[in-house]
Amino acid sequence: MAGTVRLEPVDERNLEPLLSVAAAEAEPGDVMPPVEAPAGWSHARREAFREFHRASFGGLAGPTRTQMYAILAGGEVVGMVRMTRRDEPGTVETGMWLGRSARGQGVGGAALRELLNEAAAAGMRAVVAETTRDNSSAVHVLEKCGARIRSDGDKVYAEICLDSAPPAL
Repeated sequence: MAGTVRLEPVDERNLEPLLSVAAAEAEPGDVMPPVEAPAGWSHARREAFREFHRASFGGLAGPTRTQMYAILAGGEVVGMVRMTRRDEPGTVETGMWLGRSARGQGVGGAALRELLNEAAAAGMRAVVAETTRDNSSAVHVLEKCGARIRSDGDKVYAEICLDSAPPAL
Protein backbone atom coordinates (compact mmCIF):
# COMPACT_ATOMS: atom_id res chain seq x y z
CA MET A 1 0.00 0.00 0.00
CA ALA A 2 2.79 2.48 0.81
CA GLY A 3 3.94 2.60 -2.83
CA THR A 4 0.68 4.28 -3.84
CA VAL A 5 0.62 7.03 -1.20
CA ARG A 6 0.07 10.61 -2.30
CA LEU A 7 -1.04 13.86 -0.70
CA GLU A 8 -3.81 16.25 -1.74
CA PRO A 9 -4.42 19.61 -0.08
CA VAL A 10 -7.53 19.34 2.11
CA ASP A 11 -10.41 21.17 0.43
CA GLU A 12 -14.18 20.84 0.06
CA ARG A 13 -13.73 17.98 -2.40
CA ASN A 14 -11.98 15.65 0.05
CA LEU A 15 -13.19 17.04 3.40
CA GLU A 16 -16.21 14.70 3.67
CA PRO A 17 -14.19 11.56 2.81
CA LEU A 18 -11.63 12.68 5.42
CA LEU A 19 -14.40 13.10 8.01
CA SER A 20 -15.80 9.67 7.13
CA VAL A 21 -12.43 8.01 7.78
CA ALA A 22 -11.96 9.95 11.01
CA ALA A 23 -15.41 9.01 12.31
CA ALA A 24 -15.08 5.35 11.34
CA GLU A 25 -11.44 4.73 12.22
CA ALA A 26 -10.15 7.28 14.76
CA GLU A 27 -11.01 8.91 18.04
CA PRO A 28 -11.98 12.61 17.92
CA GLY A 29 -9.13 13.60 20.24
CA ASP A 30 -6.62 12.01 17.86
CA VAL A 31 -7.67 14.06 14.83
CA MET A 32 -8.74 17.51 16.06
CA PRO A 33 -8.57 19.86 19.04
CA PRO A 34 -10.91 19.21 21.98
CA VAL A 35 -14.51 20.34 21.53
CA GLU A 36 -17.25 20.75 24.12
CA ALA A 37 -19.69 18.23 22.69
CA PRO A 38 -21.14 14.86 23.58
CA ALA A 39 -18.65 11.98 23.49
CA GLY A 40 -17.94 10.28 20.18
CA TRP A 41 -18.65 11.63 16.73
CA SER A 42 -21.73 13.74 17.52
CA HIS A 43 -23.20 16.18 15.01
CA ALA A 44 -21.51 19.07 16.86
CA ARG A 45 -18.13 17.32 16.76
CA ARG A 46 -18.49 16.59 13.02
CA GLU A 47 -19.24 20.28 12.39
CA ALA A 48 -16.23 21.27 14.50
CA PHE A 49 -14.06 18.88 12.45
CA ARG A 50 -15.21 20.56 9.23
CA GLU A 51 -14.59 24.06 10.59
CA PHE A 52 -11.17 23.11 11.99
CA HIS A 53 -10.06 21.92 8.56
CA ARG A 54 -11.72 24.75 6.61
CA ALA A 55 -9.81 27.27 8.75
CA SER A 56 -6.59 26.02 7.13
CA PHE A 57 -7.74 26.23 3.50
CA GLY A 58 -5.51 29.33 3.17
CA GLY A 59 -2.36 27.21 3.55
CA LEU A 60 0.96 28.36 4.98
CA ALA A 61 0.22 31.99 4.07
CA GLY A 62 -3.29 31.89 5.56
CA PRO A 63 -4.44 32.87 9.04
CA THR A 64 -3.65 29.48 10.63
CA ARG A 65 -0.27 29.25 8.81
CA THR A 66 -1.14 25.58 8.22
CA GLN A 67 -1.32 23.43 5.11
CA MET A 68 -3.29 20.23 5.62
CA TYR A 69 -3.12 17.30 3.23
CA ALA A 70 -5.42 14.33 2.85
CA ILE A 71 -3.33 11.16 2.71
CA LEU A 72 -4.45 8.89 -0.11
CA ALA A 73 -3.41 5.25 -0.37
CA GLY A 74 -4.63 3.27 -3.33
CA GLY A 75 -6.74 6.29 -4.30
CA GLU A 76 -8.67 6.29 -0.99
CA VAL A 77 -8.45 8.89 1.78
CA VAL A 78 -6.87 7.20 4.82
CA GLY A 79 -5.74 10.10 7.04
CA MET A 80 -4.28 13.60 7.21
CA VAL A 81 -0.83 15.16 7.55
CA ARG A 82 -0.19 18.84 8.10
CA MET A 83 2.59 21.37 8.28
CA THR A 84 2.29 24.57 10.30
CA ARG A 85 4.67 27.48 9.90
CA ARG A 86 6.66 28.11 13.09
CA ASP A 87 8.07 31.43 14.25
CA GLU A 88 11.60 30.25 13.38
CA PRO A 89 12.17 31.18 9.71
CA GLY A 90 12.17 28.20 7.37
CA THR A 91 10.67 25.82 9.93
CA VAL A 92 7.33 23.99 9.94
CA GLU A 93 5.86 21.62 12.49
CA THR A 94 4.17 18.44 11.30
CA GLY A 95 1.48 16.20 12.70
CA MET A 96 -0.36 13.24 11.24
CA TRP A 97 -3.16 10.79 11.88
CA LEU A 98 -4.12 7.63 10.06
CA GLY A 99 -7.30 5.58 10.14
CA ARG A 100 -6.81 2.25 11.91
CA SER A 101 -6.97 0.23 8.67
CA ALA A 102 -4.00 2.15 7.20
CA ARG A 103 -1.68 1.73 10.17
CA GLY A 104 1.31 -0.60 10.11
CA GLN A 105 1.57 -0.68 6.31
CA GLY A 106 4.21 1.96 5.65
CA VAL A 107 1.65 4.64 4.84
CA GLY A 108 2.84 6.98 7.61
CA GLY A 109 6.44 6.92 6.43
CA ALA A 110 5.46 7.42 2.80
CA ALA A 111 3.16 10.31 3.74
CA LEU A 112 5.87 11.98 5.82
CA ARG A 113 8.35 11.68 2.95
CA GLU A 114 5.80 13.35 0.65
CA LEU A 115 5.30 16.10 3.23
CA LEU A 116 9.07 16.64 3.44
CA ASN A 117 9.08 17.14 -0.34
CA GLU A 118 6.21 19.66 -0.04
CA ALA A 119 8.01 21.50 2.77
CA ALA A 120 11.23 21.70 0.75
CA ALA A 121 9.30 22.96 -2.29
CA ALA A 122 7.79 25.67 -0.05
CA GLY A 123 11.31 26.82 0.87
CA MET A 124 11.44 25.29 4.33
CA ARG A 125 14.76 24.19 5.83
CA ALA A 126 13.49 22.08 8.74
CA VAL A 127 10.45 20.06 9.79
CA VAL A 128 9.89 19.50 13.50
CA ALA A 129 7.47 17.27 15.39
CA GLU A 130 6.47 16.61 18.96
CA THR A 131 4.96 13.38 20.26
CA THR A 132 5.08 11.17 23.31
CA ARG A 133 7.34 8.25 24.14
CA ASP A 134 4.39 5.83 24.04
CA ASN A 135 3.68 6.76 20.39
CA SER A 136 6.40 4.39 19.22
CA SER A 137 5.01 4.20 15.67
CA ALA A 138 5.41 7.97 15.20
CA VAL A 139 8.91 7.93 16.70
CA HIS A 140 9.89 5.05 14.39
CA VAL A 141 8.58 6.85 11.28
CA LEU A 142 10.37 10.06 12.27
CA GLU A 143 13.65 8.19 12.80
CA LYS A 144 13.33 6.37 9.46
CA CYS A 145 12.87 9.74 7.76
CA GLY A 146 16.12 11.04 9.23
CA ALA A 147 14.90 12.92 12.29
CA ARG A 148 17.19 13.80 15.15
CA ILE A 149 15.29 12.70 18.24
CA ARG A 150 15.49 14.30 21.67
CA SER A 151 13.52 13.12 24.71
CA ASP A 152 12.50 15.08 27.78
CA GLY A 153 10.55 12.88 30.16
CA ASP A 154 7.54 11.54 28.27
CA LYS A 155 7.89 14.12 25.46
CA VAL A 156 9.78 13.33 22.27
CA TYR A 157 11.00 16.12 19.98
CA ALA A 158 12.12 15.48 16.42
CA GLU A 159 13.83 17.64 13.81
CA ILE A 160 14.40 16.78 10.17
CA CYS A 161 16.86 18.97 8.28
CA LEU A 162 15.81 19.48 4.66
CA ASP A 163 19.29 20.44 3.46
CA SER A 164 19.72 16.86 2.27
CA ALA A 165 17.38 14.26 0.86
CA PRO A 166 15.61 12.12 3.47
CA PRO A 167 16.78 8.50 3.61
CA ALA A 168 14.90 5.91 1.60
CA LEU A 169 12.39 3.86 3.54
